[in-house]
Amino acid sequence: MKFETYLKTRQPVIYQTLCNASEGARLSHAYLVLGESGTPLKEMGRFLAKTILCDHPHPLADEDCTLCHRVEVNDYPDLVEIDGSENSIKKGDVETLVASFHQTPLENKGIMVYFIHMAENMTADAANSLLKFLEEPTPYSYAILTSQNEEKLLPTIKSRCEILRLRMSSRQIGYEEAISAGVPTEDAELLSYFFNDGFSIGKKKEETSYQNAKEALQKALDSLANNASNARFVFQKDIAKLCADKATTRLFFDFLTLSFKDIVGQDSNQAPLLPSYVTIIQEAAKNLPHHELSLLQTMTLRREIESNINTGLLLTHLVSVLTKE
Repeated sequence: MKFETYLKTRQPVIYQTLCNASEGARLSHAYLVLGESGTPLKEMGRFLAKTILCDHPHPLADEDCTLCHRVEVNDYPDLVEIDGSENSIKKGDVETLVASFHQTPLENKGIMVYFIHMAENMTADAANSLLKFLEEPTPYSYAILTSQNEEKLLPTIKSRCEILRLRMSSRQIGYEEAISAGVPTEDAELLSYFFNDGFSIGKKKEETSYQNAKEALQKALDSLANNASNARFVFQKDIAKLCADKATTRLFFDFLTLSFKDIVGQDSNQAPLLPSYVTIIQEAAKNLPHHELSLLQTMTLRREIESNINTGLLLTHLVSVLTKE
């Protein structure tokens, strides 16, 4: 599914706003895309960059031309991306960006675009540096910012951007879209709780972080269904190896949380959140002495991921709580 189709069907206000602006050659020189966790913020930012740069817009990016493909794989020298989803964005990052925009564009388009994903994770100094650049941009530059938390953005930054707000929709719609697009049922089940549309679910399914997190979940449930000492070994060795980065670790803890919610839910005959995993979850539950404590500890440790605690220590702590008699 093309991203334009997602906008047209799920975000009609944004779709029409951008169509009108593109047709009238009135695209804003600064956009701020806001959305809750699960909305396709990064994909929206990339699509805006494509629309600004596309060789054959109709009126939005055709998503098929060579230039659009280059933007998709971040192989366009006049497009600078800064991703704040993993680490904070520092003043030096913004200063490097600003310096590059004071140089002549390398491509014949003569247009330069910068895309700051999760802009709320800028330090105060970085935000002030960006504000100065927004106030005095070069004539050929375009800015795209995304954020899940607009309250953390400077009001003066927001006031200099045209704001686009992505709407959330039901989890069921995203699940059904993913299934219709050919995403396997168990993948759609897992990802539809964290990504709000079939487009994002389909892309996430192909990412290494998801594949590793899914494998880690399967190993965790299998080991818990086996015995406590086996589970400790698997968590400390196999799962720690799979959770080598924050993105994978977050997803693993999120998936494990869903599994433990199902364990708690089955005690009161609630419908499962993960029907594809019912059998193995039921087996694991037999060896978990404290169901509600397992859920609580998993959710508590999930919050510790952002504090840069060693993943191995988190997993060791978790499995010791899960298997404690």
